[in-house]
Amino acid sequence: MARLLAISWQNRYNGEAASYAQRLPHTLDREMASVTQIKQQVREFYNQIGWQPIGEGLYQNATYEDLRPVSRQYIHRCHLRVARHLKPQGKYLLDAGSGPIQYPEYLEYSRGYQYRVCADISLVALQEARKRIGAHGLFVVADVANLPFKDGAFDGVVSLHTLHHLPLEEQPHAYRELYRLLVPSASAVVVNGWHMPPLTRLANRLIRLVERLRNRKPQADEAQAATDADDTAAGVGNAQPSATFVSKANAAWLERTVGSQIPLEIYVWRTFGVKVLRTFVHDGWGGRLWLRLLYWLEERFPHWLGKNGQYPLIVIRKSR
Repeated sequence: MARLLAISWQNRYNGEAASYAQRLPHTLDREMASVTQIKQQVREFYNQIGWQPIGEGLYQNATYEDLRPVSRQYIHRCHLRVARHLKPQGKYLLDAGSGPIQYPEYLEYSRGYQYRVCADISLVALQEARKRIGAHGLFVVADVANLPFKDGAFDGVVSLHTLHHLPLEEQPHAYRELYRLLVPSASAVVVNGWHMPPLTRLANRLIRLVERLRNRKPQADEAQAATDADDTAAGVGNAQPSATFVSKANAAWLERTVGSQIPLEIYVWRTFGVKVLRTFVHDGWGGRLWLRLLYWLEERFPHWLGKNGQYPLIVIRKSR
């Protein structure tokens, strides 16, 4: 760990804050208070709700995923897309915003590495991650926008569904942090979400049509009743789930603000979110076949669907 921990997170955070305070003394306190409150709220949400076990090795946060049998193979294959962009082996893999490493596929990313370094703002997340990977892991409480590791410390980096919990103005710096930490010729993979991309807007129009038809004839058949139940469990539809701070942009914003500073490529991780899958994908409607077709299209047009679908897979490569 001596190679990794160049400075403490607290010292770095205080040093940057002090430097900025000299330039903008009247606005710093308000800005820092707002950012600090956001991160505290995110930490409390995951400590108290998101990473609480609900059984069968799952956590409350998993209720926002589509874990039905009809979608299982498709979701599994999407999770494995991350590994194809990482070096197959190395000493340290950083998992920035690791959570508890909640899905089995996530374990595959570090299988060829000596250590998986889990960095998370939530102590509960790290305690649960330790249960899963034991001595294979090194565990650090850290802010993903201010990571306490020296330049070039990692042979690979992953960050899954994490950076959108930062204020939008901090996200470019977080991407640059991941790039900074890579050794030459290594890659970082970020899975995030866009704010209302074109294909999601189109799907939402279709969902509204379906919902209007349901309102005319409530629970007309078993498929509709099952979909309603799934939407409630997933925290969509008319449900009122507990939630935390999220700030998302779009592909044009990422390419303009981040891609102009560090090299990146946008691929597709998954085209549609959970609500779309739960509304339209069912065994009785040929759901498995439709998902095989969707996966084929994603493999055929990864960049276009990555920019216009719901969940991009962003690859950051550091050249030699």
